[in-house]
Amino acid sequence: MSEKKVDFEKSMKELEEIVAKLEKGDLNLDESVEEFEKGMKISKECNKILENAEKRITVLLQKEGNIEEEKFSV
Repeated sequence: MSEKKVDFEKSMKELEEIVAKLEKGDLNLDESVEEFEKGMKISKECNKILENAEKRITVLLQKEGNIEEEKFSV
């Protein structure tokens, strides 16, 4: 199974659209649950992206005053 790259900005926009649908209240229960599950999946993907960005920044800042980028494992 290949892992596709998630675009943070597009994912956040999609998450905002899901929230708007849920807040509007026009969906039936099954549709609401489905949208909620979809939103939770997107939220987790975005959280992973943010965590990885934070790790990269931490690695950059811990280099004895010299800014050097290095790979880190997740």
